[in-house]
Amino acid sequence: MQTVPQITPDPQSTATVEMDPGKPDLNPAAAPPPKAGGVGLWIRDLLISAAASVLIITFLYQPVRVEGTSMLPRLEDRDRLFINKFVYHIAAIERGDVVVFHYPRDPEKSYIKRVIALPGDRLRIDHGQVWLNGKPQVEYYVPEEFRDSRSMAEMVVPEDCYFMMGDHRSISSDSREFGPVERSLIYGKAVFVYWPTRDAGVVR
Repeated sequence: MQTVPQITPDPQSTATVEMDPGKPDLNPAAAPPPKAGGVGLWIRDLLISAAASVLIITFLYQPVRVEGTSMLPRLEDRDRLFINKFVYHIAAIERGDVVVFHYPRDPEKSYIKRVIALPGDRLRIDHGQVWLNGKPQVEYYVPEEFRDSRSMAEMVVPEDCYFMMGDHRSISSDSREFGPVERSLIYGKAVFVYWPTRDAGVVR
């Protein structure tokens, strides 16, 4: 799979030259013929575009496919989306981010879940209601029909770990079962669904 980067015009290939109106060209025949090189410029631009695509896919974005329904209603089974693999090298993981990480019990597998609590947060769940640092959370991304009534005793999220939950709470296998996820296992942020078109859009 490949992304198509935006390409800004190359100044060398789009430069214009203004003639001096005070000094008209009195001998057009003496003007040198235009240099050939249009094909060379086109090939150069094509190679630059291909290299940029490879760099973007390798270092910035990666296409992935969702398997399962634990992130309904936003992400459906077999949705295809781009994850940003670079963003967490320059920005902090925040509550509400939808992230991709290696499953703690089997690093060969990858899970996609939502960050609910950060390192040091006090978290408890009371009959499905998430309480964070003593305050009930309003979770707009969890429709009423996807909620459950599970409870969990209060805990403090360990240093350098994150508590993950799926949006479809009644069927999600998440940190309520396998515990907080270490920072080193998180490798991307879900940013955009591109297929199927009915689901296309930014992941929030």
